[in-house]
Amino acid sequence: MPAMLNFPLIAPMFSIPIRIYYEDTDAGGVVYYANYLKFFERCRTEWARSLGCDQASLLRDEGIVFVVRSVMLDYLAPGRLDDLLVASLALEKIGRARIDLLQSVSRNDTPLVTGRVSIVTVRTTGEGEAARMSATPIPDSLRQKLETCP
Repeated sequence: MPAMLNFPLIAPMFSIPIRIYYEDTDAGGVVYYANYLKFFERCRTEWARSLGCDQASLLRDEGIVFVVRSVMLDYLAPGRLDDLLVASLALEKIGRARIDLLQSVSRNDTPLVTGRVSIVTVRTTGEGEAARMSATPIPDSLRQKLETCP
């Protein structure tokens, strides 16, 4: 049996509620495993919004988007139809173009899924080679907001 990843329990810096609907579950009423990635994404998006990072403006004005570079997850317990869950995150590390986050989905303070997600800032504009989606430094205005996160 493979070893569990054992991500540290996080003291969340940001959380959102997630209600489990029929569409989120499999035939047995259990949350389909891939949907946790959607819940993680929603949490990251709302966190960025709370920092004043408008992703549509970042794309339009600077040609920059966030993309997931890597994900590692531990599935600890099932979420079920009609559960009220909480998706949370904590900032682990900020690199030049990369942000590492610890994320979880919990029910009543009991973790169901924990994981580590790395996202990178990528430039989508330009011509020739520059038009490729290549890593680019995190904009200074966003970096300042990230560095002052609690």
